[in-house]
Amino acid sequence: MAGPEQVHEQVDDSTDQIDDAELALQGINMLLNNGFRESDELFKKYRNHSPLMSFGASFVSFLNAMMTFEEEKMQMASEDLKTTEKLCESDEAGVIETIKNKIKKSVDTQKAALSMIDRLQRQIIVADCQVYLAVLAFVKQELSAYIKGGWILRKAWKIYNKCYSDINVLQEACQKKNSQESLTSDRANDNAMAANCVSVESLNRLKGSVSFGYGLFHLCISMVPPNLLKIINLLGFPGDRLQGLASLMYASESKDMKAPLATLALLWYHTVVRPFFALDGTDTQAGLTEAKEILEKKEAVYPDSSLFMFFKGRVQRLECQINSALTSFHNALELATDQREIQHVCLYEIGWCSMIELNFKDAYESFERLKNESRWSQCYYAYLTAVCQGAAGDLEGATLVFKEVQKLFKRKNNQIEQFSLKKAEKLRKQSPTKELCILAAIEVLYLWKALPNCSSSKLQHMSQVLQEVTDPSYAGLKHLLLGAIHKCLGNFEDAIQFFQLAARDELGRQNNYYIQPYSCYELGCILVENPETTGRGRTLLLQAKEEFAGYDFENRLHVRIHAALASIKEVVPK
Repeated sequence: MAGPEQVHEQVDDSTDQIDDAELALQGINMLLNNGFRESDELFKKYRNHSPLMSFGASFVSFLNAMMTFEEEKMQMASEDLKTTEKLCESDEAGVIETIKNKIKKSVDTQKAALSMIDRLQRQIIVADCQVYLAVLAFVKQELSAYIKGGWILRKAWKIYNKCYSDINVLQEACQKKNSQESLTSDRANDNAMAANCVSVESLNRLKGSVSFGYGLFHLCISMVPPNLLKIINLLGFPGDRLQGLASLMYASESKDMKAPLATLALLWYHTVVRPFFALDGTDTQAGLTEAKEILEKKEAVYPDSSLFMFFKGRVQRLECQINSALTSFHNALELATDQREIQHVCLYEIGWCSMIELNFKDAYESFERLKNESRWSQCYYAYLTAVCQGAAGDLEGATLVFKEVQKLFKRKNNQIEQFSLKKAEKLRKQSPTKELCILAAIEVLYLWKALPNCSSSKLQHMSQVLQEVTDPSYAGLKHLLLGAIHKCLGNFEDAIQFFQLAARDELGRQNNYYIQPYSCYELGCILVENPETTGRGRTLLLQAKEEFAGYDFENRLHVRIHAALASIKEVVPK
């Protein structure tokens, strides 16, 4: 595939001959092939060419805001999206009903077809803009913003649902027309009349366009735990994971500008969401086959894409090929020369891979760079820096950075920053030892579901270090981590014993720690795998869900419990 500069030249030379759908797709492909600046310039140049190009420009603006979280860029993205939305505004009448009237009043069916395509496209763009505006509202983390964002999403969902239904009806009518089946009913004849006005290719592209947002809604909401699902149901949202994945697959294979974004969404789901939220229970390899197939299929289209190289690294990390993963992340880091935030996620993964290898010096260097360069989660990066620095043996330096954590603490409503501050304060006050810093590093690996990516030798070394921790205030955490390590090693009897010890950690409960609910969850997950103990396992999962509240990463655990219960609901009735 041509590089960003070549594509830009091709577009400039032949804009009059390229339709806006193809132009927009080229712009997004340019972005994914490390041409962020060139893509931005292209969309800005032609943003008044059509609603689709205006949306492309607004999307790049939104992506830039989400990658930097700079207030000025977020405000600019919001204004751009509202401008695009206003450009696309139209009345709320159904597309099919409107076009049927136009057909009956006009002999120019080609003009009517163009009107239908334009109307559907505009409605989908409006819904897309509303979703991104809601995301920008959520980032503010204010109650009023959450409420406003929720209602914006409800409006967007209604548009997606209506457009998705209308396009399906038109596609079916086109298929019947092409197969020359008889259409007898008035409704069927009306649909056929509408279908005669638009090409199959145009409908397929629009189906791809709406399937991106429609699929993401289904996929994300399907993972929401029941306690939050009640609120979402009030807004009228459904959630079907299989429907979501099927829609994203359709979108990724379409010729719409959002096809590459749907591909990235699928890679994100298979390599980040599924393992992190344990959606497949103890199967840590689930989703990797699908991810590898996508990467192989798209390799020719995005040969030097930093983002695709990043996801290649994620697959390798999940396959425990840590050296290969490090190579991929370093390559992605070099490819993302003009994309600071992509560089940051690569540095983050390099830090994680180094921790997995117990190479705390390299991990410390990656996290320190993030602490100094990133404008987001500096408190968290400072905590990781200090932990790895101490684990590498520099206890004096670690103590200084632990003090920095409090200065960098900014977001009181952010669980990760709250966790980082609390842990940093405890370690700083009691003068951290190398063993306690390694324990803290293992704790983070556990919470972020990275222990399954560690080799047996590294896990065994971690177990030895943990056995040396004698501080009684860390007993519950120590037992939880030992249980998790033995679970990864396949020593389930030992894992059960350690989880049982952790579940009895009343000190942790008094301090509002997460140890007891997580221990109950871990025990439950092991027991439900055995038909003889499935009932006991389900009881423990429900106990973890219902008997604890207000602890660290509560929502994260609820998503995992929801997935675990869903996997056994057909075996053990409620």
